[in-house]
Amino acid sequence: MPPPVVLDTNVLVAGLRSSAGASYALLRAVGGPYFAPGLTTALVLEYEDVLKRPGLVPLPAEDVDAFLDNLCREGVRRPVRFRLRPAAADPGDDLILEAAVATGSRLVVTLNPRDMRDGAERYGLELISPGAALARLGVPG
Repeated sequence: MPPPVVLDTNVLVAGLRSSAGASYALLRAVGGPYFAPGLTTALVLEYEDVLKRPGLVPLPAEDVDAFLDNLCREGVRRPVRFRLRPAAADPGDDLILEAAVATGSRLVVTLNPRDMRDGAERYGLELISPGAALARLGVPG
């Protein structure tokens, strides 16, 4: 099984808004041999809440549902056994860090590492950009 990697919500938004970047390439690689999305129930609900905000991504709600269904089918799903809050400067980022710890992910892919840096260091997680993730995981860009 491919290694679990947690994708920050901002990576999903970027990848669904434009097919011209590293975030999109990562989303296209879901289900392949390079990585499996690390997921918890709380994180999937956060994804759904954000992706269904009017005008944020150019997809109807049913396409967002299909996208999330595929993510869940292909991902590593684990319950959160221990809440890590507060671990990040932004409380919303705690969901990302909890998912990484719960799924055994060592990598968190994000476009905004600043708010998670301290929490990530505390739990031995590496924050990387989508472009760096493509290179590290061997995903063709």
